[in-house]
Amino acid sequence: MPRVCHKNVSHVRVWEAGGVNRLGGATSPYLRQHADNPVAWRQWDAEALAEAAARDVPILLSIGYASCHWCHVMAHESFEDEATAAVMNANFVCVKVDREERPDLDAVYMAATVAMTGQGGWPMTCFLTPAGDPFYCGTYYPKEPRGGMPSFTQLLEAVRETWRNRRGEVNEAAGQVVAALRSQADGLPETDASVTPELLEQAVAAVIRDVDSRNGGFGGAPKFPPSALLEGLLRHVERTGDEQALAAAALTAEAMARGGIYDQLRGGFARYSVDAAWVVPHFEKMLYDNAQLLRVYGHLARRFSNVTVGQLGSSSVRVAAETARFLIDDLGTAEGGFASAFDADTHLEPGAPGVEGATYVWTPEQLRDTLGADDGDWAATFFNVTAEGTFEHGSSVLTRYRDPEDPERFERIRERLRAARDRRPQPDRDDKVVTAWNGIAITALAEAGAALGHSEWVEAAAGCARYLLAEHVQGDRVVRASLGGVAGSAPGVLEDYAWLVTGLLALYQATGDPQWLAPAERLLDAAIELFADSAQSGSWFDTAVDAESLVTRPRDPFDGATPAGASALAEALLTASVLTGAERAGRYRALADATLTRGAIVLARAARSGGHWLAVAEAALAGPIQVAVALPDDAEAVELLTAARRFAPGGSAVLAGQENSSPLLIDRPPVAGRSAAYVCHGTVCDLPVTEPAALVDALNAVR
Repeated sequence: MPRVCHKNVSHVRVWEAGGVNRLGGATSPYLRQHADNPVAWRQWDAEALAEAAARDVPILLSIGYASCHWCHVMAHESFEDEATAAVMNANFVCVKVDREERPDLDAVYMAATVAMTGQGGWPMTCFLTPAGDPFYCGTYYPKEPRGGMPSFTQLLEAVRETWRNRRGEVNEAAGQVVAALRSQADGLPETDASVTPELLEQAVAAVIRDVDSRNGGFGGAPKFPPSALLEGLLRHVERTGDEQALAAAALTAEAMARGGIYDQLRGGFARYSVDAAWVVPHFEKMLYDNAQLLRVYGHLARRFSNVTVGQLGSSSVRVAAETARFLIDDLGTAEGGFASAFDADTHLEPGAPGVEGATYVWTPEQLRDTLGADDGDWAATFFNVTAEGTFEHGSSVLTRYRDPEDPERFERIRERLRAARDRRPQPDRDDKVVTAWNGIAITALAEAGAALGHSEWVEAAAGCARYLLAEHVQGDRVVRASLGGVAGSAPGVLEDYAWLVTGLLALYQATGDPQWLAPAERLLDAAIELFADSAQSGSWFDTAVDAESLVTRPRDPFDGATPAGASALAEALLTASVLTGAERAGRYRALADATLTRGAIVLARAARSGGHWLAVAEAALAGPIQVAVALPDDAEAVELLTAARRFAPGGSAVLAGQENSSPLLIDRPPVAGRSAAYVCHGTVCDLPVTEPAALVDALNAVR
């Protein structure tokens, strides 16, 4: 497998090798991790490019993120080495970028790296002309030559020699790369494809052909949680009753929840599994994975709790609850937002390199030392901890392939193990608050909290939304990230606007409070103006019209670890179209439909890379379904609203309030003094019902 995937300081250090390290004041924890390097790192800005031009040297661009294991390895081997730093400082302008803070730069130069090498990953190492044009790119380079790779210093010397003596070749290579990138930047083409039942059935069939029928998931190792795809499959099941799609989603959810990719002691999912059976994770734990998976397991818990695939019913409820607590307790920041990630590595000794997974793994001896012989042996058997180990050096990752016969003993043992693990050195946390990922968390907490009866989850979502609106929103503009309550300078990209809008709309539905609707409308209107491709209806750029001009203006239509900005915006537009007033609703729906039509080619040709496109398309094809619960004066509709939230398919709009209190409740009164639920799909509405059982029947009949 390719070798790709802390301390905060506030000072500036001048190095004898020349130059100034300028990362101490960064709002990115990843950049601050490198503020003590003897490298004259600086952040990406116009001054860095100007310095490269003035010195007539290339830019050495290094892109990574705070929780990346191999980023740490390369930093320890090369960037902390005085001799290597001297070569870097003398011959390059050295620029560090946090891919999570600047996804636009990451997208452009990742495309260049993949074009040159056939693969990508982090750390990403690119050499650019002073104009920012890439002419040589790669990922991790070792301190010493090995495995056919040159050492990092050998690479530096080769690039320096080529720059000085073969400039024509450099310019030619850069020109070819830039031309290739620009030729691929035209967005999704117009095709005859459109969102139809037949297209979605074909897309789901293509996905199911790739299912690992033994271990769950799709394809082979490494396996990433297919979060958006699972949500899309569940919505397809709700619309069609497709048993194969349900089996694939249920098997995958069950396998992940039982495997080592899930933290069996504390909750929360790791970023991916290095094996096909979800046993050994890459130990970094990301907000965006856990927020999306909370949405999935919450959906399973409320709509499919009676499914008998393994122990799906019980585990989905448990995993949803534990994942929500992980978000709130472990990733929650003092300001009310959610931190980005936990590191893959743990620093066991000050100044020494981190050790991957050290906090999480166990040996049989450690279990016995912690629990005593009897409970220790029981735990080793239950959690599959063996003398051979499933990880490194005879250690094992905890798995859970069965439910305990003695739940009280299990919980007692789990609590003792959790307490013992908490006393170990812990991985660093990236406290950066990213707008898009926090928007996903707001959405998941509000949806799952309202549907499963956890008001504290909804309140956590509201607290996060209040923080983002106060610190990340400036007028109708959104910033990408903040740290410690201080907003960074990087502007928001399309996904930031889209997910913040979707989160605010989820809160509006969960609380019925109109304070969340107005900012959602304002930011959605701003997104339309800032990111639309005026030449292609339904096509969107990932950066704003007035953003920094890069080699290309990025727009990636494919869903990956997080949904594409365009598919995320499609959800925001579709949801808003049934919650907003008539003056906006038609425009939002037309743009949602145009966006889905443009994205249909992803479902037709690369369905596994279109999970969120599938989820939004399923909701659009179903209507989307709207449930308006009309309340008499000073009354609540607890039973009706509970039934609506639990049984409405994913992507539905559910709102309670008095007649005419919101656009969805206009001319929808109570019936004979009783609360009434109005079910509509698209523009077709059923007669109102007043009994929860009748509402459930109406929702089940929508299919």
